[in-house]
Amino acid sequence: MTDARTPERPTDWSSAAMQRRIRQRYGAEQRFRLLGLGAVFLSAAFLIFLLATMIAQGAGGFFETRVALPIDLRAANIDVAPARLAGARADLALAGAGLEGAVDSAANAAFPAQGGAALLSDGAWLTVRDAVKRDPSLLHRRATIDVPVATDIDVAAKGDGTPETEAIVRALQPRLSKGLNRSFFTGADATDPTRAGIWGALKGSLFTMLVTLGLAFPIGVLSALYLEEYAPRNRWTDLIEVSINNLAAVPSIIFGLLGLAVFLNTFHMPRSAAVVGGLTLALMTMPVIVIAGRNAIRGVPPSIRDAARGLGASPIQVVFHHVLPLAMPGILTGTIIGMARALGETAPLLMIGMRAFIAAPPDRLTDPATALPVQIFLWSDEVATGFVEKTSAAIIVLLFFLLAMNGIAIYLRNRFETRW
Repeated sequence: MTDARTPERPTDWSSAAMQRRIRQRYGAEQRFRLLGLGAVFLSAAFLIFLLATMIAQGAGGFFETRVALPIDLRAANIDVAPARLAGARADLALAGAGLEGAVDSAANAAFPAQGGAALLSDGAWLTVRDAVKRDPSLLHRRATIDVPVATDIDVAAKGDGTPETEAIVRALQPRLSKGLNRSFFTGADATDPTRAGIWGALKGSLFTMLVTLGLAFPIGVLSALYLEEYAPRNRWTDLIEVSINNLAAVPSIIFGLLGLAVFLNTFHMPRSAAVVGGLTLALMTMPVIVIAGRNAIRGVPPSIRDAARGLGASPIQVVFHHVLPLAMPGILTGTIIGMARALGETAPLLMIGMRAFIAAPPDRLTDPATALPVQIFLWSDEVATGFVEKTSAAIIVLLFFLLAMNGIAIYLRNRFETRW
């Protein structure tokens, strides 16, 4: 029998209909490509705008305005033995000798028309104190020392003052200078913006991250190894997996409530301490490390395990000598990303009391402390104009650390990643 079906005609690609369909397909692909490119440029534009805004507002926070203050400590009767200036109690000796009053008197005599002592920062006498400690001969002669000015004068010198303060700046222009604000990097929180620094909050963040990493990393990695290599496949394992995935999506403030209820109200641990903040953030970071660890372990080919067993390796040796080293780049990448997220969290730390005014950097894990995101939150709520640039400057520091941590994650991934 012969086939009665009509043979199909070949497609005429030169016809007007087919050419129209081809143009439509190419046009759709071109539009999709342009939309993707536009999304990338839009995201980059928002990022550049954010960074430019933060740098423009916060660059001034890294610098301070100083005024040349003529002072004669010999006439002020500041009598401190040179031996006391070399000891551990030099600060107390100079404060007790009336150095702060001498600085105020010198300012009143040098700048009577500009407000006298009100022209200087609350920490101006500390600059003089440090200069005397470096050069004790200042106690016996007249000298000119650059000291920081008050907040409103500093803001006016940077171009955002009132007409009154701008007039004072113009009158003092020959005596004004700008320099790096070292106290911003070495000081803690203060009521005066010119004395406020980030070292206390940064040290608290470092302590908190150490506790978080010390708990979340080993527990998370061991949990991932057990679930992927040893745990039997049953309903209990499925329940654990679902619970871990759900915990990774829980809002961070819930972990803050958990830390408040468990660590503070139940175990009565010290409030506003870095150890409590680290424990709370470890609970939040651990599910992320477990998920990243399981994915990295699952990515190791089964042939590696089979080859190790074929050579006589025990199950423990297979896991810790072969599987874990090959999965470690992915585990470290996930860990650093989780730690970067924890570094930027504020809500859990607010719930456990790490929003107190901390005027001294912590020395131990149990000392009262605050964290850099919380410090930014507190400064943003201040009414003083000087705290605006301090807030932006602290955000720049936080972004720098976040970018550094993500850069480390990218380096580890590219450096140790194995392609199968």
